[in-house]
Amino acid sequence: MKTISMLLAATAAIALAGCQSIVPAEEPAGLSAEATTALDAALAAQEDEAKARYNARNPGETIAFFEIEPGMTVVEALPGGGWYSKILIPYLGPEGQLIGAHYPDEIWPVLFGENADPDRIAGFIERSNGWAAGAREWYGEDGADIQQYKMTDGQVSENAGTVDAVVFIRALHNLNRAEGELSTMSGAISEAYDLLKPGGVVGVVQHRGPEGNSDEWADGNAGYLKQSAVVAAFEAGGFELDATSEINANPLDVPGEDDFVWRLPPSRATTEEGTPERAAVDAIGESDRMTLRFRKPA
Repeated sequence: MKTISMLLAATAAIALAGCQSIVPAEEPAGLSAEATTALDAALAAQEDEAKARYNARNPGETIAFFEIEPGMTVVEALPGGGWYSKILIPYLGPEGQLIGAHYPDEIWPVLFGENADPDRIAGFIERSNGWAAGAREWYGEDGADIQQYKMTDGQVSENAGTVDAVVFIRALHNLNRAEGELSTMSGAISEAYDLLKPGGVVGVVQHRGPEGNSDEWADGNAGYLKQSAVVAAFEAGGFELDATSEINANPLDVPGEDDFVWRLPPSRATTEEGTPERAAVDAIGESDRMTLRFRKPA
């Protein structure tokens, strides 16, 4: 896990790389001693394949920055295969609740285009429908209660005002891609506002594009969004920017307008093993990511 000195060095590196930081500035986050012990245990219990990503994804520091503690009710957008869920479920504990928020069924044809394979879309929908049942099998009764819903489908009214934190971890770019057709970005932000208790937190980790690139390029189709645009979207939804962090920053990732995020590890979509091009993307590492904490006004 990164030390405070490493975080400060990362912040300086981002500034030198020309990535704009948005105030309020990063502040060290602290958990209670009990929460720290529980988080360390949840991280240590993960499989080696998951731990191999800790240096790039920094889950412990990220969860602490989002001020998530055992016993809370947390909504996780796009939980997918459960990389973060498998940490959060034991960490939140039997008194807590994890609610998986999946993309609405209508988003998939928009994301994949008019010629999308219907069987592929059906597979995504089937997996999201069965996510909660599968997640309950990971820990049995030893972890948090598991529920789910689909974003922007009007399913959350009964949970309004009951949630402590909503996290969007690399989930916003696709919501933004479908904003024009389905209002998914603004709708998901509005939904998060309604779900949260007064004073509740939204945590964002998102591939960050250079502020100098065009807005058209940074619309999510390349995987990147501008930090200024994300902040503006949440502020338009009634949230206050509480703090920013560089714990998931990578100043080596400075994409041009011909680049998309999936050129980088772990996807490496544009290069072949053993080539100089593959070595170049491996030297960059995973994407530069903004880490933001918003708060619903108390």
